[in-house]
Amino acid sequence: MASSTPRVPVSQLLTSEAGQDEEPKKKSREDWRKAKELEEARKAGTAPAAVDEEGKDINPHIPQYISSAPWYYGSMGPTLKHQRPQDEKKPKFSGIDEWYKKGVDTARVATKYRKGACENCGALTHKKKDCMERPRKIGAKFNGAQIAHDEFIQPNIVSDYDGKRDRWSGYDPAQHREIVEEYQKVEEAKRALKAAKLKDNPDAELSAEEEEDEDKYVDEVDMPGTKVDSKQRITVRNLRIREDTAKYLRNLDPNSAYYDPKTRSMRDNPEPMKQPEDSEFAGENFVRFTGDTQKHSKAQLFAWEAYGKGVDVHILAEPTKLEMLQNEYEKKKEQFKSQVKDTILDRYGGEEHLQAPPKALLLAQTEEYVEYSRSGKVIKGQEKQIVRSRYEEDVFINNHTSVWGSFWQMGKWGYKCCHSFIKNSYCLGESGKSAQNAIPPAKDPERQEIDEDKPTEKVSGEEAKKDATSSSSESSEDEEEVRKRKKDKKKNKKKRLKDKRKQKKKQSEKDKLKEALDAEEKHNTKIGELMKLDERKRPYNSMYEVKKPTEEEVEAYLMKRRRDEDPMLQFLDN
Repeated sequence: MASSTPRVPVSQLLTSEAGQDEEPKKKSREDWRKAKELEEARKAGTAPAAVDEEGKDINPHIPQYISSAPWYYGSMGPTLKHQRPQDEKKPKFSGIDEWYKKGVDTARVATKYRKGACENCGALTHKKKDCMERPRKIGAKFNGAQIAHDEFIQPNIVSDYDGKRDRWSGYDPAQHREIVEEYQKVEEAKRALKAAKLKDNPDAELSAEEEEDEDKYVDEVDMPGTKVDSKQRITVRNLRIREDTAKYLRNLDPNSAYYDPKTRSMRDNPEPMKQPEDSEFAGENFVRFTGDTQKHSKAQLFAWEAYGKGVDVHILAEPTKLEMLQNEYEKKKEQFKSQVKDTILDRYGGEEHLQAPPKALLLAQTEEYVEYSRSGKVIKGQEKQIVRSRYEEDVFINNHTSVWGSFWQMGKWGYKCCHSFIKNSYCLGESGKSAQNAIPPAKDPERQEIDEDKPTEKVSGEEAKKDATSSSSESSEDEEEVRKRKKDKKKNKKKRLKDKRKQKKKQSEKDKLKEALDAEEKHNTKIGELMKLDERKRPYNSMYEVKKPTEEEVEAYLMKRRRDEDPMLQFLDN
């Protein structure tokens, strides 16, 4: 809140005549009320804001303890100048043109002593007590001889945060102008030489343009991992392009290809599951044995064999001679093979079998024209038949009119045409069906087991008659007994199956525990072998699959774990 009434300092009251004669008038209640109303109107926006001595508006919402100036400041109206940085406290920075001078010329030396200079050496920049030269027997003040150079005192450059970090501070545009002028002179000299060459030889214009394009290309080239200098015509290659993946990061499995950190080499394929052509890096051995490396090794082997047979040839000393000898040898070898082949065909025949077209033409190409729509339907031509089975269809043997397995009865497969259950039998047609139907059907296996369980006794003629008379009355009782036996048999069967499942489950748990114990034993053995190795020869760790261990694996770990508190541990280790 800005106060509209001036606050007169005590010093002015003491010095003024009004202050000496009479006391200052106190604010009346009416003045205080008017000031309050003006303040509220300014806050509401109905009255204009107070203006300071610079003509700036003062925010009426500023608290009074901020807007009111202290009594010693001497303000005669509303102001906020006491809240702004004071001129005497502002840091004075050096100008943009001020900078340290480099290469100061000190060739000019005074010939006589100057007033106020050093009495010892005669320099104006220091006094006798600050002189760094040895004390002279007769100072320069008295003899005026060997006046020393005046040291150049660099200006004290005061910079702010941005000035200290300005990369162009102290830059002299005149230096850049000199460089531009130098390059312009070189370009003018090149143009003059080119014009002289074209004047002497007009046909050299095309070659000159090609050279110019080549120079431009070399200047603009920027390959990753290389540093090209067009002036010196050199190319410096780094150890590895930083965008490439390191060799040891392609497969983190410790059992994969070995990486030698000393030579930074990985000879085997780190990803054996992929084809070498599909992977980005297939090992250094794959690179060594592809391309012209095999051709070079064959040439070296041929040179050794030729030298062993008396032909004086060397792969490095006479490469052209070696290549000509090798081509001649290969040609004679092919001629000899063709002669042997012709002699075999002349003697045994069979040349017509070698004149067949290649398999690619037989299986992959056809002259049948087929046109398809966007949805894949055939518009024109015949659609290719889909082979549904590898067996021949509609092929019947031994006079049969149906295939084996077309008839099923009483758990047996047979032929539908003759109801024969014998495979590869001869078909008898309808007579075979009638003969097969005349054979009584086999009994129900369950019924047969029940009949076998009954005790067999010899029955006399009279007892048979009694049984015949009483069979009608006992038939219902027999059916109930059969049903009971069937139920008991089913219960026993279910019980036996349940017991078998329990036994299988127990046996499977034992087998799983045994497998877990063997795996834990192998793991401990492997760890022991790795701990015996040197740290530099151990394989790298890998990201194993994190999964919850099974109950058998936990049990195996608890049974095989090392207990350091066991007093018998040292005897077990021994």
